[in-house]
Amino acid sequence: MKDLVIVGTGGVGKETALIVEDINEISQEWNLLGFIDDNKELIGKEINGYKVLGDREFLNNFDKEVYVVIAIADYCIKEELVKYLTNKNIQYATLIHPSVKINRTISIGKGCIIYQNVIMTVNINIGNHVIISPKCGIGHDSLIEDYVTVLWNVNISGSERIRQGVTLGSGCTIIQGLEIGRESFVGAGAVVIRDIDESKTAVGVPTRYVGE
Repeated sequence: MKDLVIVGTGGVGKETALIVEDINEISQEWNLLGFIDDNKELIGKEINGYKVLGDREFLNNFDKEVYVVIAIADYCIKEELVKYLTNKNIQYATLIHPSVKINRTISIGKGCIIYQNVIMTVNINIGNHVIISPKCGIGHDSLIEDYVTVLWNVNISGSERIRQGVTLGSGCTIIQGLEIGRESFVGAGAVVIRDIDESKTAVGVPTRYVGE
């Protein structure tokens, strides 16, 4: 078994620990050592049976090989942590729930978390440190770049281009062939029928930019 730590003790972190448990029921792949969190009041405490081992500095000085997954939805925090964690003992784990079927045409980068009951079809390219929540659907020929967070029940139709740092809110739908610009946010339940520009917040059915 490979030693693993989860960065982040919030909801995503706790859910990620559950994914690890489900994986281990089948393959005994991961030895989950515990959590990492910068909240010093949590260090030494247990969350759902796993100890909070230390903060990011503790991890950056870890003296043996360890796999890491950053279970934090916020794009800026994820990117900052990846830049900070320069310890050569660190490797990034990709955790895929056993219920998810991955075929030979799907590419998934490092540090990703793929929750249960995600459906992906063919020729899909997913970057690094991407989080895809339960019951999402991703259609053919879609590109999802680094640090994207896809929340519950999102429908990504075919031939999409989801650029770096995008957050897709729960239950939103993106019509086929569109591009969601870098660091944009699509609100819960939105229906996207045209491209979203970079660094925009889009909400509604169909979407409109907040403030316009």
